[in-house]
Amino acid sequence: MSGIVPRFQHSGSPTYAVVEAVKGGQLVEGRTNGVGVAAAGSFKVLGVASRDAKVAGQYGMPQGSTSDNVDGFPVFDSSGIGGVVAVWKTGEFELKYAANANFGDKLIAAANGTVTPAGATPDARSIVGTCTEPGGVTVSTKATGLVRLGF
Repeated sequence: MSGIVPRFQHSGSPTYAVVEAVKGGQLVEGRTNGVGVAAAGSFKVLGVASRDAKVAGQYGMPQGSTSDNVDGFPVFDSSGIGGVVAVWKTGEFELKYAANANFGDKLIAAANGTVTPAGATPDARSIVGTCTEPGGVTVSTKATGLVRLGF
């Protein structure tokens, strides 16, 4: 059954259609007809995109384009960029930070599906995880670090 996309994979991660281009490793949020890149402070974060995905019908190079990179995606990708993505809800991941964070800081969504420290009085609905990078993350020298998701 090559044309069937599983709703749940063996890992237990649910799959969703994407409503905009999503890159693997970005936080995604629930939208009316699928998932999209999480907005800053979102209360609807579902987890981390497992891979790159684009809206159905928008794969490959636009007609007349000579670029080998379209919308930040390689034109040829043997993994097959599709319109469905699995969303990981639990675990520890190397994610992109928007601001410096200390080991143990609670994190919320920042712009473009990144994470940032929650601050002193965050709304509990916005917390997506904890910084588990030993020594913390300094964005000026290292923009990525470990995050333990917790919803």
